[in-house]
Amino acid sequence: MFHLNSNLKRRWAALSALVVLSLLLAACGAPTAAPTVAPTKAPTVAPTKPAGPVKATPGKAVKMTLLPKFLGILVFDQTHRGALEAAKELQNPEPLQYLGPTPENMVAGQIEIITAAVTQGQDAIMISNGGGDELIPAVKAAREAGMTVVFWDSPIPSGEGEQVFVAQVDFNETGKVLADMALSILGAEGGKFAVISAAPDTANQNAWIAALKDVLKKPEYAKLQLVEIAYGMEQAEVNYDKTLALIDKYPDIKVIMPITASGFPSVCKALQDEGYCGKEGEKPKIVATGLGLPSELVSYTLNGCAPKFALWSFVDFGYLTYYTTYLLATGAIKGEIGERFEAGRMGTYTIEKDPTREKGLRVVMGPFTIYDKTNIEEAAKE
Repeated sequence: MFHLNSNLKRRWAALSALVVLSLLLAACGAPTAAPTVAPTKAPTVAPTKPAGPVKATPGKAVKMTLLPKFLGILVFDQTHRGALEAAKELQNPEPLQYLGPTPENMVAGQIEIITAAVTQGQDAIMISNGGGDELIPAVKAAREAGMTVVFWDSPIPSGEGEQVFVAQVDFNETGKVLADMALSILGAEGGKFAVISAAPDTANQNAWIAALKDVLKKPEYAKLQLVEIAYGMEQAEVNYDKTLALIDKYPDIKVIMPITASGFPSVCKALQDEGYCGKEGEKPKIVATGLGLPSELVSYTLNGCAPKFALWSFVDFGYLTYYTTYLLATGAIKGEIGERFEAGRMGTYTIEKDPTREKGLRVVMGPFTIYDKTNIEEAAKE
């Protein structure tokens, strides 16, 4: 009996173990695959297009002053003409003030006009700098009073107080244009030439001279000898006298290079009066080249005293300067790198870092036009 019961117990124990194991396996079951989820696509975003150039809103009242280095020369009168064209096109109901000092009182006169513009509640002023960094205190005071301050023709060298500088051309390009004209006149044998600038602190012309000196270091210009930088102080008699003084000092000089349009006719007159050029049938001994106004140099170009020179349109220059200033003063643009704007008939321009100065922004107009016997008479009619 005992033997039978022991066997039964063992069988029941084994059977129980099998049942428990079966239940455990059934509970666990085979692993189930995770449900498949279809991948979702990222929402399609249309690529952003760069903003188009800003357009001016005509008809806003902006009190504006155009301040040249001084009054009484044709290039600045042409700038004024271009600014008036833009003012009419933009339908600014406020009349444009055109004010400037005399050449003899250039720096003090400009400071006085800037200060008066603040007192009179002008909204914007456009300045051709005749005083280097001396204008900074007056300009900063104008900015602090809420005025828009734009420079044209000649900037603040340090950029202080200036929102944007409207450059007539790329200043580095100016050096190459001047060197190329001298090389074209002097030929492969080269020779001596001197530059006559406006004044020692004229920012734009100092930059052109620096660019010219850099270009002259290149092998192709090795035979061009820049012997001196002289200053005509924007006065006809001084430019005339400086020309003759340079010839006395350098008897073998071959080219005089005025880089201020106001001084160019006086240089040519001095050369012609002394018989260095302009004699029919004779090859000129000394000639002039540089930056001049076609209408003032027709006879000198045709008689060989100024066989070749360059410049840009001052009417266009005034037009672009006014447009730029109006857009800034009305808040259409902020005066930041990369801003693009439309300037009426002249097209689209971009504000960029001025590479010719450590600080400062610029808008470059351009281009140069080279004048000689083939186009001088037509150009003089404009």
